Order: sequence, then structure tokens, then C-alpha cells
Amino acid sequence: MKIISAKFVRGISGEDKIFDNNIPQIAFIGRSNVGKSSTINSLVGQKNLAKASSTPGRTQEINVFMINDRLYLVDLPGYGFAKLSKQDRQWLQELINWYFFSPKHQQRRVALIIDAEIGPTVDDLEMIQALDEHRKEVVIVANKVDKIKKSEYKRQLESIKAKVGSHQVFPYSAKTGAGGKELSEALFDI
Repeated sequence: MKIISAKFVRGISGEDKIFDNNIPQIAFIGRSNVGKSSTINSLVGQKNLAKASSTPGRTQEINVFMINDRLYLVDLPGYGFAKLSKQDRQWLQELINWYFFSPKHQQRRVALIIDAEIGPTVDDLEMIQALDEHRKEVVIVANKVDKIKKSEYKRQLESIKAKVGSHQVFPYSAKTGAGGKELSEALFDI
């Protein structure tokens, strides 16, 4: 699918009728500061559609974007480390769980973004397991591949693939756009 238009619809933090219209949803999730918003921006070709920040925990609601007037991209808050109080982190985790695990919400795909240089963390693996248990169709986006040394690239990708099991892994760089065609096809050609 060629992306012709992308616009912010609204941020939500609980019950909302926005998902009652049966528009397909592609959800983006990952640890805080892994590049979820930057990945969305690079995939849709707009620098500031999703608000990116170097401060962990910047996204504190579920941000919904309309693509080509026929598909929602859903940018969820990051899990794990965030510069927030323990209570606020707990609330964000409950919001993530509400969106993913309520039977009312059906995602066509879930793009779980990891830092390719670090690989999947314990938090990432726990999220993958929870999504698998709820039968979500998950693809792994190994973002920031531009930071991996060429001599380590193949070994690092093999390590990531071994840890995430049968899930497809897409090497990607939100900074350079490397891997964008393959990732776009996997996410949007539905």
C-alpha cells in the first residue's frame, strides 16, 4: 500500500468510540525510547506526525493516526523504563493491557519495536509472550540497525531471531529508512 495521506486523529486514554468503526488497526509497541514514533514518521514519510522525544515516557496516551482514510496506525506508550512515577508507569501499563487484551480491540498487526543493537530485553520477551497468548499477529521491528557495526550485523540479527522465536524480524532504521520497503509491505499490505 502506498501511503498518500497520514494525519493525527486523536490521543485516547481509555474508553473511546474511535475503534467502534471496524477500521483496521496496526499497533506499534516497544520499550520507552526505542523509536516507535520515529518509525511511524519514517514509514509514512512525515517528520513530525508522531511526536518523538529523547525523554523516555513522552507518549502517555494511545495516539491514533489515519492512513489513506482506511487504516489506523496506533502508537502506544512505551513500557519499561520511563521518567515517570511508579504510579504513572503502572497506569500506562494498564492502558497498554486494556488496548491489547480487551476483546473489543482487534489489531491486524502488532509491530513490536526493539533496539537492534541491544536486542530483545526481558520486557520485550514478556510483551511478545503476552501478545502470543492473546493470538496477536506480531512482527518484530529491529530498529536502529544503522548503529550496528557491519562486522556484528549478521550475528546480531541471528541472535535476535533466535530469541523471538517464530516471529518475522525486520531489520530497520528509522533514521536512514533502510528496510522500509519490506517493513511497509509486511505491515500495510493487508
